[in-house]
Amino acid sequence: MFQAYGLYGHIQANRVRSVILLMGFVALLHVLLFSLLLIWSALYGGTVEEIVADAARQFRTSWPVAMIAALVWFAIAYFMHQALVRWATGARGISRAEAPQLYNTLENLCISRGIPMPALQIIDTPALNAYASGLREGQYVVAVTRGLVDTLAPDELEAVLAHELTHIRNRDAQLMVIAVIFAGVFAFFGDMIIRMWDFPYGWSPTPRRQRSPVNGGWSTGGDDRDGRFGSGRSRDGGRGAIVVIAIAIAVIMITWGISTLIRFALSRSREFLADAGSAELTKNPDAMVRALRKIEGHARFNVASRMEAFFIENPVSGRLTGLLATHPSIDDRVAALQRYAGAMT
Repeated sequence: MFQAYGLYGHIQANRVRSVILLMGFVALLHVLLFSLLLIWSALYGGTVEEIVADAARQFRTSWPVAMIAALVWFAIAYFMHQALVRWATGARGISRAEAPQLYNTLENLCISRGIPMPALQIIDTPALNAYASGLREGQYVVAVTRGLVDTLAPDELEAVLAHELTHIRNRDAQLMVIAVIFAGVFAFFGDMIIRMWDFPYGWSPTPRRQRSPVNGGWSTGGDDRDGRFGSGRSRDGGRGAIVVIAIAIAVIMITWGISTLIRFALSRSREFLADAGSAELTKNPDAMVRALRKIEGHARFNVASRMEAFFIENPVSGRLTGLLATHPSIDDRVAALQRYAGAMT
């Protein structure tokens, strides 16, 4: 399996992907800002051309706000990502005294490859699952569920821990933190748009404000003598505003969808190599196969969505396939271990 992927190339690719994700986050944040400005401008009515021109003018003066927001979010995510992941998954720290066999197994794996010992955490659920997270040495975490510890044989548990350590070695854990925590703001806005989709019945945008040719002040229309808007563009304002709002919402949803599909694809591509890394660390691919078969169908538990990509098997969505899958199927993973790592199970 290592021949198929190439460990060094995978690590380098993850570093490049991390940089691209961070740059993409900034770019999509500017797209999001412009979309929100379109909606804001459309609330005052006007033709499509007027609304776009107003939004562009506001964007030229407000884009630094998006840069500042990105930097602030990067700082928050960098210092708070461990707490965010722990809150989202329900994991808690566990000591050697509480789980000596689990702790010793992870420590022995780390010593065998000269890997610094990550923090060990446990999730109190009967489901069978595990994950790794962290951005750098000293922040890495390996978490397992109570069900995994109670169900797997010692060599199977060792294989799962080796799988998660491989995610750390390969910078997969770092990549997923960046993909989910740093760029996860788009999922938030996407969810918000979905919840706000049903506008009140009869809603229509207010008329576009126009500068008075007499005193330069703002007015809400042209000649009001007949009780209607005086200019042709104001009469067309409602239709143009609705068009622009629909386009802006579509752009927001597209950015959310793109970020989600990228996150899913990144998760799928890393699992095969982590399974191979487990076989290489333990010299026991059959244990990894048995562990995957026991995990299959028993991985689901109540965890925040968008965190599913962290886990050894999706704990949220079940057996989604194709572009919507966060993980390759267990059958495909077992077949890869049999083909490339010599598993006999």
